[in-house]
Amino acid sequence: MAALLPSASVLQLTIKGKLGDCRLAQFQQYKPCVVKSMCAAKFQKKKVWVWTEKKEVMTAAVERGWNTFIFPHHFRELAADWSSIALLYPLFIEEGGLFDGEHKKIAAFFEISSPEQLEKLQPLDEQADNVVINLLDWQVIPAENIVAAIQGTQKTVFAVSKTSSEAQTFFEALEQGLGGVVLKTEDVESIFELKDYLERRNEEGSVLELTKARVTNVEMVGMGDRVCVDICSIMKPGEGLLVGSFARGLFLVHSECLESNYISSRPFRVNAGPVHAYVAIPGGKTSYLSELKAGKEVIVVDENGRQRIAIVGRVKIETRQLILVEAKRDEDKETSYSILLQNAETVALVSSPGDGNQRRAIPVTSLKLGDEILLRVQGGARHTGIEIQEFILEK
Repeated sequence: MAALLPSASVLQLTIKGKLGDCRLAQFQQYKPCVVKSMCAAKFQKKKVWVWTEKKEVMTAAVERGWNTFIFPHHFRELAADWSSIALLYPLFIEEGGLFDGEHKKIAAFFEISSPEQLEKLQPLDEQADNVVINLLDWQVIPAENIVAAIQGTQKTVFAVSKTSSEAQTFFEALEQGLGGVVLKTEDVESIFELKDYLERRNEEGSVLELTKARVTNVEMVGMGDRVCVDICSIMKPGEGLLVGSFARGLFLVHSECLESNYISSRPFRVNAGPVHAYVAIPGGKTSYLSELKAGKEVIVVDENGRQRIAIVGRVKIETRQLILVEAKRDEDKETSYSILLQNAETVALVSSPGDGNQRRAIPVTSLKLGDEILLRVQGGARHTGIEIQEFILEK
């Protein structure tokens, strides 16, 4: 907790416990302080160990690349049986920690049953690089307390989770989360769900390939139902959502984070287009704008292609005047890409960086033929938002 309360004076005692050594810290003085989040940790690869007695769960975990398994010390026969059919790295719970088959200590192991125990816990075992904490009475706040207490440590701290949603909470607590979880489950679906979550999470910080396109047509087309997407995150200049009339090419529609003479900045909003349009969501998939609602996920992308996942907080559908924008790439004069957007000064497309272009966004009301904007080019055939290989003609 010294990392959490750096201004406190501390009286520390070391005690020997059943499950390993720990340090009891009594804080004699506290002054408010600010703990800075470590954003870079969001993109660090998270570890998953599995604790199960069910063969189907073991098989599903191994098939997804997780081969570290935890067994009670009297389950060595089961571990040997599974190791004969799959490549496993078994760890056994013994007094003081988790040990491998050669009795090398791999992790300290602590069972916590009260907030007081958690508050006073600081791992002291220098032999093991890992620490596993089993919260016997799980809550969200203890997850945040663990993360706060371990900031700055070089150890990988795991928490025992009984469901994929619990694991997700431990991975996201106080933004940086824990370095790993031990998924204790007899449910194969928990393996599937956690793997899917981590694959989507690992997309964050990765780079999508965006390509330049030139505007070939801008025209008024009348009224339509357009969708404003309000997300639970702040967007910065150059960021927006990938939207388009055809899945084969999605335009980077800028957020309303820029100041305007007409309306206050709304950095959480993208005026994205009509209800029929596709929008990029995690997993390389698309969704119709009409399908978005509170709690759904979208990907936010900047002008360099960096992406992150955001939660939809609200969707507003209103009837507004629309503009049709069409564009083509220099290297492919035959394929046309299009998007419809509200005719408003606050609606903009992200422009191509470089080439002397100082504008990050071009309002649709100012678009001219020949303006360069950014596209995400991909496969056009979709089934329930998933890209498939088949012939398709869209126009």
